[in-house]
Amino acid sequence: MSVGALVHRPKSQAKLIFFVMFSKMRRQIAAALCAAVLCAAVLGVTASSSLAVAQQKTAKACLDAWQASKAANRANGITQKAYVAQCRARGTPIQAAAAPATPAPLAAGSGTAAADGQVYSSIKDLMESIIDPSADALWGAVGTVVDKEGIHESAPKTPEEWLDMRRAAVRIIEGGNLLMMPGREAAPVGTRSEAPGVELEPAEITALINNDRKSFDAFAKALQALGAEALRASDARNAVMLMDIGAEMENVCESCHQVFWYPPQKHTAP
Repeated sequence: MSVGALVHRPKSQAKLIFFVMFSKMRRQIAAALCAAVLCAAVLGVTASSSLAVAQQKTAKACLDAWQASKAANRANGITQKAYVAQCRARGTPIQAAAAPATPAPLAAGSGTAAADGQVYSSIKDLMESIIDPSADALWGAVGTVVDKEGIHESAPKTPEEWLDMRRAAVRIIEGGNLLMMPGREAAPVGTRSEAPGVELEPAEITALINNDRKSFDAFAKALQALGAEALRASDARNAVMLMDIGAEMENVCESCHQVFWYPPQKHTAP
């Protein structure tokens, strides 16, 4: 029915018909809008599903790429987690970088790398990255602090704190093995002493170690033995034992430094 036909009808009837027609149009518009929203939602879900599948495929491809170049990535210090995260961010697997070159050969008579492993780090690297932080954790685990507020005893208390002590002990034990691997320089090539006159130059330290490898390894084994004791103390949650081990560990480290790190003491004639 056209709107013009409504003019010839009574006003009340015309209003009723117009209201009916308007209501019908509103229902049709609402239905069309619902259909459009539903369609958009379906498309959105489909797009999200496609994106999720694509991301899963990319993650799998990144993991496969990591496995294929695991040795080269680890040699470059790239972990699986970091590799996959970077790979997924780019959307494509990363081309593995070439493994670092073999360290320069050491001076004659200094020995070669162990047959079952390659040396990539110096003794300085091991000390700063593994040995020192682990020893500091064990040294500082138990102690007494006296201040203006009184006396404060510190010791591991929670399971997580004792687990941290156990991890430090394990690092000390295995750090000893790393120190005993032959073919390791005292410091990276080109490194100079940070305290000339107080400590020897890296080349001098390397020469001393190579000339008395037996003594250096003995210090490393003593450190390793203390790490094993610290492991037992952490498993038993024995704070007193851990404190005694920390003191002994400091003595072993300082004794090694006296032999290999510090210049020989000069004695003047009486």
